Amino acid sequence: MARPLMLLALAVALVGCAPAENTATPAGTAPSTACTKEQLKLVTPGKLTIGTDKPAYEPWFKDDDPSNGQGFESAVAFAVAGELGFDRTEVQWSTVKFDSAFAPGDKQFDFDVNQVSITPERANAVDFSKGYYTVKQAIVAIDGSKFAGAKSLAELKDAKIGVQVGTTSFDAVKNVIKPAADPNVYNEQIDAVNALKNKQVDALVVDLPTAFYVTAAQVEKSKIVGQFSSTGGTPEEFGLVMGKGSALKPCVDKAVDALKSKGELAKIEQQWLGSAAGAPELQ
Repeated sequence: MARPLMLLALAVALVGCAPAENTATPAGTAPSTACTKEQLKLVTPGKLTIGTDKPAYEPWFKDDDPSNGQGFESAVAFAVAGELGFDRTEVQWSTVKFDSAFAPGDKQFDFDVNQVSITPERANAVDFSKGYYTVKQAIVAIDGSKFAGAKSLAELKDAKIGVQVGTTSFDAVKNVIKPAADPNVYNEQIDAVNALKNKQVDALVVDLPTAFYVTAAQVEKSKIVGQFSSTGGTPEEFGLVMGKGSALKPCVDKAVDALKSKGELAKIEQQWLGSAAGAPELQ
């Protein structure tokens, strides 16, 4: 899910030596330097413009300041920028409303980062990078309650769990947690949230971005017990958003791939969405 939900990457090209008499680029083939900083088609020449909403919430950003490099999505954005060849002084941020980021039309950013989930419908209007974050599930409980201190999924077997029907969270409860008693299933997420608030259930399972919102704004004295990966089905992913037909997409995709292969995305995720953010991994 992740806000009505909300989603880019790079490449360092290999430059080969060719005989002097054969230096022309074949028709239909992009030049080998297409992903160097100087060759990128940018909204502002020489600057990489990144969009996101305001306020910019934690743990995705910190202190409502995307430019400080702190928070998961700020760190991801600067890491992608680095792979594209930009240093911190060459990155500028633009305020873009969440829904506007993936609406049809011209964009005043090179890419937008704002917990935008990749969906076929949105992909009709904009381009997405390869996913930079696979959304995980989370368990929320009232702080100090019986299951609030669980350190593993096995410790939740006897919990009465609330979950919304037809969601990836519901699938995760049935297939991963496998509680002894059937979960309390609700047609609307707010009903599941209220069930936790009214102590009709021991714990609530939602996606991690929603869990941060539940604990920050919906249920007082609630906490994220932990996060876990669900299995089966198509995983929900956040992608960096670009205008439809963006020439940057191949380069941004290469950047995301590079960060994944080097383990940088995993490090950023653990730093900003892991135990430090109050969401330890549960096995």
